[in-house]
Amino acid sequence: MSAPHHEVVPADRPDTWLVRRDGRDQSHVDLADPTHLAFDYVRRLGDVVDLHRPAGEPTRVVHVGGAGLTLPRYVAATRPGSWQVVLEPDEALTASVRELLPLPRRSGIRVRPVDGRTGMAALRDDCADLVVLDAYDDGQVPAELVTTAFFADVGRVLAPGGWFLLNLSDRAPFGATRDAVAGLRTVFARTLVAAEPATLRARRAGNLTVVAGPDDSLADALAARAAGGALAARVLGHDRVSDSFGGGRGT
Repeated sequence: MSAPHHEVVPADRPDTWLVRRDGRDQSHVDLADPTHLAFDYVRRLGDVVDLHRPAGEPTRVVHVGGAGLTLPRYVAATRPGSWQVVLEPDEALTASVRELLPLPRRSGIRVRPVDGRTGMAALRDDCADLVVLDAYDDGQVPAELVTTAFFADVGRVLAPGGWFLLNLSDRAPFGATRDAVAGLRTVFARTLVAAEPATLRARRAGNLTVVAGPDDSLADALAARAAGGALAARVLGHDRVSDSFGGGRGT
């Protein structure tokens, strides 16, 4: 099997770049303004980062999947002093990103050249406030990262009150998302799902942001933010997730 091909190319604005892997856009990086999150699903992930604790307060984040390090840059800019670990096995990609899209000094971002399953297993208990899963291989989330065993390991790594954020690509009837929700509910008390209305209405495939955690405290504020974005999204609370994404089988 050949190694993945990656490239870093100019994007739509000065000092903005696209990171592509095997022809697919994986990251949009704005070196001049790391708070600019061009991809809608990344904006939804950023909204959870914004809401999970008071503005500007440092946090601890484990990122499963790195690519252009867009969300870690956002956390470093909005919450200086944060502790961040990125689990990214593609060392060649990381080297290119570091060379062409350098991180700011004292960013607090550490990239470990390991896959998500191995890297998560090596982390200590209760060391993170957020875990973000945004890892793709040939357009799919690696199967070992959407199992009940992996979710249990994420639960171990998260401190009490922590949240698990997943970026899933799916389309109706949402088999992958249903299975993931079933697995998450063996570990976490509550789940939310956010997506574009067209994706939820089965008009096209899209990115679904799944948020799993201890309670419903983020639901209303996240829904308000998602509705006000450039590309509005809907947020389904725990009960609506049961109605719309039930019936899955945790693996």
